[in-house]
Amino acid sequence: MIKAKHSKWFSALFNIYLWMVYRLYFNKFEVKGHVEDMGLPLLVIANHVSWWDGFWVLRLNQKLWKRQLFVMMLEYQLRENMFLRRMGAFSIKKRSKTMRDSINYASEIIKDPKKLLLLFPQGQINSQYTNPLIFQNGWYRIVEQAGNPVQIVMVANLTDYLASPRPTLTQYIYSPGRADKLTPGEIETIYNNFYRSCINQQTDLPWLG
Repeated sequence: MIKAKHSKWFSALFNIYLWMVYRLYFNKFEVKGHVEDMGLPLLVIANHVSWWDGFWVLRLNQKLWKRQLFVMMLEYQLRENMFLRRMGAFSIKKRSKTMRDSINYASEIIKDPKKLLLLFPQGQINSQYTNPLIFQNGWYRIVEQAGNPVQIVMVANLTDYLASPRPTLTQYIYSPGRADKLTPGEIETIYNNFYRSCINQQTDLPWLG
């Protein structure tokens, strides 16, 4: 597996680059919802709708939680973008002997309350209107193996253009509490109910004429 290799100087430079890219490609960013920080390690699960997803959660973390971010990526994708290691990306290779190493590495991350682990449990990119999302088996072993309290945060990233040539990103956030107090099936159900409500809010927009 490929481990993360955070770099403060690289992150500082890349954040400047992202700030310029956001101004170029996006109209604005909005955050809806509130998450009370329990002071525990954070496990963030989000919808996977684009190449941008990890960067969007990175931005959200910098504004709200300020944890050291880690994100699990498929190994072939990380090998094509190795610079992401310096932003906290590490790899997993499905159906391989190194998969156990990735699970062990991720479980160590969520033992530290100063860290945040981002996962996309559906394991593939879907349309933002896909519902329900089907979570792949095995991801919850990270929580079980950690064996400590972990706060779960759910994020839904939804974009709309409306009257602008550039999209507005709306990030809905919600926390049902501790991941270790819920089953993987319960988490999947809660996320899909949350996601459905986000889509309903997103489409309940005033007619602009």
